Parts: sequence; C-alpha cells; structure tokens
Amino acid sequence: MDVVIVGAHGTVAMHLHPMLKERGHSVRGVIRKAEQRDELNKTGAEAILFDLENDADLATAIGQADVVVFAAGAGPGSGKARKYTVDRDGARKLIEAAKTNGIKRYIMLSAMGVDEDRAYDDEVFAAYVDAKAQADAALRESGLDYAIIRPGRLTDDEGNGHISVGKSVAEGEIPREDVAAIIAYLVEHPELMNLQFEVTSGKQSISEAFSAIVR
Repeated sequence: MDVVIVGAHGTVAMHLHPMLKERGHSVRGVIRKAEQRDELNKTGAEAILFDLENDADLATAIGQADVVVFAAGAGPGSGKARKYTVDRDGARKLIEAAKTNGIKRYIMLSAMGVDEDRAYDDEVFAAYVDAKAQADAALRESGLDYAIIRPGRLTDDEGNGHISVGKSVAEGEIPREDVAAIIAYLVEHPELMNLQFEVTSGKQSISEAFSAIVR
C-alpha cells in the first residue's frame, strides 16, 4: 500500500516508517523542516516538505495514497495557539486533502480522555485536549473511513506488542513503539473501519485485541 504520514519526524512515526517498509509498503512522510529529510530517508520513508501551519494545498503535496496517517502535534513547549493550528487545523487540512484526492482511509493518532468533561488548571493542556477532541470529531463527521487511536501516556520503553484496547480502558501507559505497531496493523487491515478506541499496554497481542474489539 501507499501510505502518507503527516508528522513524520515524530517518535511514533519514526518507529512506524521501517515497520511499514519491512512489510513491503511505500511510505511518504510529511515534515516541516528540510534538515529532517536525511534522517527520515534513513528509515525508508520518502520525505515531503510541507508546513501544515503556513503552506497551502496539502492535496497536491501528498498526491494519491491508499491511506493517510495523522501523527502530527505541536509538541511540548508549544503555546496554546499552536495546539489549535497543528493538532486541530492540521488534522482538518489532511481530511480535506484526502477528500480532494479521493483517499478513503484516515488513521488519527489522538489521546486518551479528550472527550471527558473536566477542568484543567493548565490552559495550554486544556487547549491541547480541546484541539484533539475537535480534530477527532471532524474526522468522525468527514465521511472517510477512519480509525481514531487514543493511547494512554506515551513512553519510550521498548514495545512488546501486548495491549489492552476498548472503547474505554483504565488509565495507563504504552510505548510509542507499540502505538506504531498498532498503526501498522490498521494499515494492513482495511476492514477495521470507523473505530475509535483507547489503548494501553496489556496482555493481548495486537491481532488478538482487534479480533475481540470487532466482534
């Protein structure tokens, strides 16, 4: 399959590129900085230089694909405004690009608990949660075939391929490498459509977990 990943220099995406390449897929990654190109190419992904916040016509930049993945985020240290311009508006921009190009499948990397009605003392984190929730809602309402992944706290531990997944799961953590493996699994299983789920580390293999969730 031809896969386009937005936010391709992020840690999850950098795990994902070689996974997809090893399975025979074509991988193109959207990055904002030219200096990231060489590092991306070493993972087997072809770099697409595009600034989600400032460049126009993402549809032309990405071209045709079988599936798009949104793994971008403003990241730690960014202010309230960028939570909206990257995490929300960037996701919306990819939705429109996919629709323009006739790409039917969209995988979103979101976060656990973003739909919860709760107050946050940190206004930047509150903006992040709100931006993620709005992005997810836009995808659900887009008419595209989607999978919205809502992981628990992300760690840099080595992945072990064992997860707990469901519409709602207990708070916990999960290695970024395992999140990448989940995305790779979803890429290869187009029958898993219109799913929104939370996920943490657990006891089931990825294939076992998704066999159960779709019953």
